[in-house]
Amino acid sequence: MLDGFVPWPDHLAEEYRRRGIWLGRPLGDLLYDSCRRHADRVAVVCDGRGMTYAELSRRADRLAGGLIELGIRPLDRVVVHLPNIPEFVVLVFALLRAGAIPVLALPGHRKSEISHLCAHSGAVAYAVKDEFGGFDYRALAREIPAVRHVLVSGDAQEFTALESLGSENVPLPRVDPSDPALFLLSGGTTGLPKLIPRTHDDYAHVMRATADAMHVGEEVAYLAVNPVAHQAALACPGVFGSLLLGGKAVLTSSVRPDEVFPLIRREHVTVTTVVPSVLRLWADSGQKPDLSHLLVQVGSAPLDPALASRAGQVLGCRIMRWYGISEGLLTHTRFDDPEDVITGTDGRPMTEDDEVLIVDESGNPVPEGEAGEMIARGPYTIRGYYRAPEENTRSFTPDGFFRTGDLVRRSPEGNITIVGRIKDVINRAGEKVSAEEVERQLRTHPSVQDAAVVGVPDTVLGERTYAFLVLTGSEIRPAAMKEFLRGCGLATYKIPDRLVPLAQLPRTPMGKVDKKALRALAATSAR
Repeated sequence: MLDGFVPWPDHLAEEYRRRGIWLGRPLGDLLYDSCRRHADRVAVVCDGRGMTYAELSRRADRLAGGLIELGIRPLDRVVVHLPNIPEFVVLVFALLRAGAIPVLALPGHRKSEISHLCAHSGAVAYAVKDEFGGFDYRALAREIPAVRHVLVSGDAQEFTALESLGSENVPLPRVDPSDPALFLLSGGTTGLPKLIPRTHDDYAHVMRATADAMHVGEEVAYLAVNPVAHQAALACPGVFGSLLLGGKAVLTSSVRPDEVFPLIRREHVTVTTVVPSVLRLWADSGQKPDLSHLLVQVGSAPLDPALASRAGQVLGCRIMRWYGISEGLLTHTRFDDPEDVITGTDGRPMTEDDEVLIVDESGNPVPEGEAGEMIARGPYTIRGYYRAPEENTRSFTPDGFFRTGDLVRRSPEGNITIVGRIKDVINRAGEKVSAEEVERQLRTHPSVQDAAVVGVPDTVLGERTYAFLVLTGSEIRPAAMKEFLRGCGLATYKIPDRLVPLAQLPRTPMGKVDKKALRALAATSAR
């Protein structure tokens, strides 16, 4: 077993397998079986080029052999920092076959996050695209210490070309389905991501259960507009869930209506996942495409009910609300729910095996309809972060419930509505921004005496990031501060949308920064 990994209790694992919730088979084997059953079908499409299941299987197995010959062993960690391109799918499939663990970085991550991911996971390799979106990832790779191999898709320069790795007839290891299949990332409140171990058993269950919830099968054509490293586009059912079914995964990095709508029509896309800001962009495009065959899964940020109704009418698509955390629990609306439930709530837990409690600060259940923190456990909600014993003590109850940090209300029908958060994390267009991390970087500027960061509601992004600064005297131009933060290695989505100078930060009677007062000030200044 991987040191630092917290497994499910043995008696629960046995029960989940006995009941067929867990299949007891590694994801790489399940994907390989799907490739054999659907060999001649198109598996992945990107930029108009298709890859069949047979080709996907062949490329993944050859790459798995090449990785093994490179010295990558079962349970070794590999940070995968690739955009929505076929190489992402092939590499992750290959790592699953080789028994190694992909650590899925997001395209917007930079030096601060990648250095942490490589060090904390103990990664032996770091995989990147040569250039993408105007950014040279090889230059970033040169700044990452203590990684044995840098694998580059494209022009590798002094590094190892991903396409050069490949070996036939290399024996593949036996993979334990109880082991982590991959690591997702949690934004958290400390700024740097925590590692979320998703096992082969529990993640295969997620893929199958979300497909069942959305009533899709092998005819599914899934469009990934969110980064595939995000849970929804990865496995809910996402790219890999669609591949397990025998469907088609369509990859793009564009959300522009003039590019996405023709792609949806051309590839006969049936399902996609977007954040509310993208849904608004599509609804406001002035176009009225016939997307009656499309199911749009909306999550990652609060959804305005009026937007949900308008988007359904303008685009002609079906809307399905989802709430999900990378640590596990998923809730969603049902197709037969009333309109007010679909547009105004986050639905009900995905499976009957999800245990969800709404509790007060002392951990006691609150009366039905009152707001409280949602805690959850079940066959796909993790039991602990990787190598994080102190965080695990804070984030998990002694009996295995995960503290989501989300304040929710539950209706008598069981529908959940998110009303706020306990954790000081800003949800900007579906990306989680740690206020503490941004504050720490702001305070390193020589002209900043103190800083406090809050989120303010925004109809487009969900929340915008406001930074309140106490300056030493000199004025700071917003463009210069943003450039400074980029130089610190902060991801672009974490850079504040607005800087507000103050003579001093408001304080509570206990001497802490009064963020409630700052949010009120931010809301006032945003009008």
